[in-house]
Amino acid sequence: MTTLTHLFKPLTIKGIQIRNRIMSTGHDTDLGRHGLPTDELIAYQRARARGGAGLIIVQVVGVHGTARYTAEVLMGTSDHCVPHFRRLFDAIHAEGASAFVQLFHPGRELLWRKGGMVQTPLAPSVAPTERFRLVPRELTRGVIAEIVEGYGAAARRLEAAGADGVEIVASHGYLPAQFLNPNINRREDEYGGTLENRLRLFREITASIRAHTSQTLIVGLRISGDEFDLSGCGEADTLSACRALEAHYDYFSVIAGTSASASGAVHIAPPMTIPPAYLAGISGKVRASIGKPVFVAGRINQPQEAERLLEAGQADMCGMTRAMICDPEMPNKAREGRFEDIRACIACNQACIGHAQLGVSISCIQNPASGRELQFGTPYRTSRPRRVMVVGGGPGGMKAAAAAAAAGHDVTLFERSSRLGGKAYLAQLLPHRAEFGGLITNFQREIALARAKVVLGTEVTSELVARVAPDALIVATGAKPVLPPLEGQPTISVVSGEDVLMDRARVGGRVLIYDWLADWFGVGLAERLAAQGCEVTLAVNGICAAAAIQNYVRDAAIARLFKLQVKTLPFMRLYGVDGASAFLLHTAAQESVVVENLDTVVTVYPGVPENALAEAARPLCAQVEVIGDAMSPRTAEEAVFEGLNAAIGLQ
Repeated sequence: MTTLTHLFKPLTIKGIQIRNRIMSTGHDTDLGRHGLPTDELIAYQRARARGGAGLIIVQVVGVHGTARYTAEVLMGTSDHCVPHFRRLFDAIHAEGASAFVQLFHPGRELLWRKGGMVQTPLAPSVAPTERFRLVPRELTRGVIAEIVEGYGAAARRLEAAGADGVEIVASHGYLPAQFLNPNINRREDEYGGTLENRLRLFREITASIRAHTSQTLIVGLRISGDEFDLSGCGEADTLSACRALEAHYDYFSVIAGTSASASGAVHIAPPMTIPPAYLAGISGKVRASIGKPVFVAGRINQPQEAERLLEAGQADMCGMTRAMICDPEMPNKAREGRFEDIRACIACNQACIGHAQLGVSISCIQNPASGRELQFGTPYRTSRPRRVMVVGGGPGGMKAAAAAAAAGHDVTLFERSSRLGGKAYLAQLLPHRAEFGGLITNFQREIALARAKVVLGTEVTSELVARVAPDALIVATGAKPVLPPLEGQPTISVVSGEDVLMDRARVGGRVLIYDWLADWFGVGLAERLAAQGCEVTLAVNGICAAAAIQNYVRDAAIARLFKLQVKTLPFMRLYGVDGASAFLLHTAAQESVVVENLDTVVTVYPGVPENALAEAARPLCAQVEVIGDAMSPRTAEEAVFEGLNAAIGLQ
């Protein structure tokens, strides 16, 4: 049995004892409103504190009026915020966790558009930011002084509200990092040039915080160990900065990446293509260079990974943020040795950072209660147990069966194939997507714990429904793959992507993939075939490859396709295959594009909902619910959410 002696050893900083080495790092939730914490944010953080986290670091709080980088960023610029933050910190403390909070200024990395207008960002110098297409205004000494004072004033307010510590966000290319980077900071005054000058802002911020707060307040620094961008700060820069600043901070928190570029932004929430605990080496070097506690994050997904990292002396605290978005109870389960019960994060990024970037509240595709604690946070138990039949063992059906059985219903899940998983099984077969199969493992465990019965290899008909006589039927039968309607008389194979992935169809050397979905499937198939030696053209019905998925996942996929020399054609609609040629329409220009001399055309196209059972069974069953792709082909997130809702709605 795995022992976690290091993970559950308390850590004391300046008299504050943190009960274990698991932290939830600061991350956008979109659960604040009007710059203040809400009941929803309090419930969200309370759940993670109750789940056993040692340290909750609350998301960024703006320190100056120019720090509003999104519409709903929390703000610490007025005393009015104090009672609102006090409710948040009190809730965290009541569950036994310690509470820090991030102090923040984005500098030139500005997203918010006030009234639709692009705001004027600020930076050390006039250095355009390519990712957000902005040209900043150079900071004057007067505005720098205002911002420095803002850090101190915000720290005073947040300490008054009950925060145990504050963390200066100098990571991910935000304002302090912009001063550190000589490619952005081209000033010729006391803030530019030498390393000592470029770190002046750091020291002034810390001095301001110390002057405004008590001696017991913990002050830490979050910094990117490597920005993973050729124009950014690298490992050597970070080590030099940490050594120079050692005396100014009570701890250092190591992360990676920068908001300023596509390659760097991937590391803000590293997807499943990046190995677990991949920053342990960098954090270990920082820890060996200074005499202060070092925190680290970056795909530390399992408690065993965190234990190994701590035992090796590579850090003193492990950020396991997405692990606790997926399963807030992960720390408690780990402490009790219930490792199989942990719902492991698969780093898909769809509903966590993906939601935040869409301007909607955080959640998790596996755990719809995450971010919706006021709606789903209390486990539901029925007072009227029913016999429930769930048909279809994809993500939606699995969640429906687990949730309904956990609520007290008598549940049987029927799946016509020999295995559970549905399209999640397909996803795990693609390059760099194997972890998506963890979703299947997690839901199988939920089903087992809830004691739902599973019947495989059985096609459910209306006759079977009549024999079982359920009180409720949940139809999660998915969608049937189809080819798009096409003109012409092809002399080459035209096959579905699913058939290729399942090895039911063979492809030739020159392949056109028509990707209507513009999600993970098309890019994954293109990468797989190109790696096998095929000459691949990816024709996407969208503005770019993988346009429909979270941009860090998308950009990492596009980078791999570029290296494999996959040709990508955006704005494409396939309308015909004749002979060995594919005929496409540029959807914006409304002009034809012909790709000739092909061996195979592979289509990634929306399926047709398979829901005939629902209509046939309505006369036989008092309650019939249709969920997921059987209702309309979408993603696993919608299917799982609808499965949970269907289970709660059983009458």
